[in-house]
Amino acid sequence: MTLAAHPIGVFDSGIGGLSVLKALHAALPHEHFVYLADNAHAPYGEKSDLQVRERTHAIAEHLIAKHQIKALVVACNTATAAAIHELRVRHPHLPLVGVEPALKPAVALSQTRRIGVMATRGTVGSDKFARLLASQQDQAEFVVQACNGLALAIEQSTLPQHEEAAQQRIQDLLATYTSGMGDFGSAAGQMDTLVLGCTHYVFAQDALQALLGPSVQLVSTGEPVARQTRRLLEAAGLLRLGPAPLSAAARMQLFTTGDLHGLQAAAQRWLGLPASSCHAAHGV
Repeated sequence: MTLAAHPIGVFDSGIGGLSVLKALHAALPHEHFVYLADNAHAPYGEKSDLQVRERTHAIAEHLIAKHQIKALVVACNTATAAAIHELRVRHPHLPLVGVEPALKPAVALSQTRRIGVMATRGTVGSDKFARLLASQQDQAEFVVQACNGLALAIEQSTLPQHEEAAQQRIQDLLATYTSGMGDFGSAAGQMDTLVLGCTHYVFAQDALQALLGPSVQLVSTGEPVARQTRRLLEAAGLLRLGPAPLSAAARMQLFTTGDLHGLQAAAQRWLGLPASSCHAAHGV
């Protein structure tokens, strides 16, 4: 098998990265993907940098050794902020793509020049985010909100025994955090754009849109990440060009370090994948 035929690795602390996987699947129709959800250690956003770095390195090394991946997408804002620089040093020949809150695309969209950012505590407290925010401070005013508990509630919403309580928890947290940020809308002085700075939050965007109204634009990172992944693969001569696209189920294998039923439910709900596409990850 040529290296170009090897799969692309994608990982997140849990199910949030499925939003990025969905965009990758659409943008790269011939590629195969191996997704790893580190549910046993989620959420990363409320763990220390050291813990996140240790998990990130363990997962990267597992995907390289077990699945012979040709590229790695770190589909987690917290892991990107904490560990992407170390990954680049440890794996200099592996194409690596991280995610970061989409501040630049939000600036391009905003008319009021007031932009909200929702992310995990780990992301908003990182040096990487501070540099990103500083680079855009002269372009717009940013209102940043750390959203403790939201990623975990979204994770739990895929488990039948927790679904109803988790959905209510999501609604309550969204209402609390958005009201604390200030006024949203299209009038002067209002936030007309909201950056979803955690890949999990994409799965709450319908509830967010209903809460904030149709005039507020929600911005996530899936499509920019997919475009960057394609660019890196093309530059490295690793883009898989054929044969004809297979079914989604044939192109994606999903693994979890935690509850298999939760991943199966999320994969079915958001990617239309059968339960047989999901597996328990061992030795990570």
